[in-house]
Amino acid sequence: MKKISLSLLLIGILMLPLVFAQSSDAGDEAGEETLSPSSENLQVSSVKVQGLAQDGEIRKRIENILKATGRFTNHEVRVEDGVVFLKGQTQSKELKEWAGELARKTQDVAAVANQIEVAVPSIWDFHPAWSRLLNLWREIIRSLPLFLFALFILALSAGAGLLTIKGSKSFFQDRIHAKLLRSVFAGALGALVMLTGVYIILRVSGLTQLALTVVGGTGLVGLALGIAFRDISENFLASIFLSVQKPFETNDLVEISGITGYVQQLNMRTTVLMSLDGNLVQIPNSVVYKSNIRNFTANVNRREDIVVGIGYDDSINKAQEVVRKVLANNPAVLNDPEPAVLADSFGKATINLRIYFWLNGREHSWLKVRSSVIRLVKLALQKNGISMPDEAREIIFPEGVSVSMLEESPEKKRDSRSKRWNPCKMERIFYDLVT
Repeated sequence: MKKISLSLLLIGILMLPLVFAQSSDAGDEAGEETLSPSSENLQVSSVKVQGLAQDGEIRKRIENILKATGRFTNHEVRVEDGVVFLKGQTQSKELKEWAGELARKTQDVAAVANQIEVAVPSIWDFHPAWSRLLNLWREIIRSLPLFLFALFILALSAGAGLLTIKGSKSFFQDRIHAKLLRSVFAGALGALVMLTGVYIILRVSGLTQLALTVVGGTGLVGLALGIAFRDISENFLASIFLSVQKPFETNDLVEISGITGYVQQLNMRTTVLMSLDGNLVQIPNSVVYKSNIRNFTANVNRREDIVVGIGYDDSINKAQEVVRKVLANNPAVLNDPEPAVLADSFGKATINLRIYFWLNGREHSWLKVRSSVIRLVKLALQKNGISMPDEAREIIFPEGVSVSMLEESPEKKRDSRSKRWNPCKMERIFYDLVT
């Protein structure tokens, strides 16, 4: 339905200049053949009078002509010494001028005094409007064959454009791998075929200048639209560049502008990602093209690292050997590149080991493999007696703490029973014992 509505709109736009062109041509032809729309092909030529042009003969000849036209009412012609006086009424200024021209071109007329009055039409006179409406209808009927021809050419060019688009997509199927580029090139060729059909219609209609303007001004129109819709054109050009460079493919796991997700679609305006939490995210192509793109799927192998802390009293070599065995027995961890377990840093309560391992990102989920490695490493370290203390502060007394009980007098005992326990005092006593 969208394609049909678009075609009808395009047909209507194309038919408007044809109708106006036919109207203007008909108006020009009518102007060349007639003096005015109301004068009905009345043309003035020299009027001769038989024998000697006497005033009576001149008057009689002019009156007969005015009467024959039927366009003058109450007309009166008077001639004195070759001077013609015209009186009466007519419907238009053009007819008045025509009568004066007729008298001037009559033989032996010395001068003309044109006193014919132009009748003012009534405001309720719809005859001029009706006449123009009839003229418009005649022009529409006259342009109907051209309209049908233009409709046929337009339908033919539209069908040829659609076939060109389909054929272009098939032709570029094996030559251009980017789907967006195939669509753009196919659409451009189809539009070129459609534009050719429009050019033919305008040329046949006699609108040669308009046809040249359409063909030559297409670039200017595109430039103007590019300036007016800068963001849209920028995103469109960015989509073309991304399709050519191919930094990612559909279903690739990428990180763009801090957003990590799987590529769902690259259209003319945005790049659509499915984030790891299942939300669709649309990023403008101009932002994608300017941003740093991390493609986790471009390389089949993906490296992960985990940090684990062991106690200062535990053997680092033993812990490394235990972790290596865990990685070697995990089927999702690759042997090439070889995994590594390295001492990374001194913590507040632990020696931190960093575990590096590689996995196949297309066959395994890196989140699941990472979780599995953390779980198995913890179990292996616990079975081998390697501690993993937290960062809580511990106070160690190498020599131990001596505690002595003091005997209290009965009076002090009674006082101590009567007093409530004070935690601040107890903390002070414990601090004195420690120090």
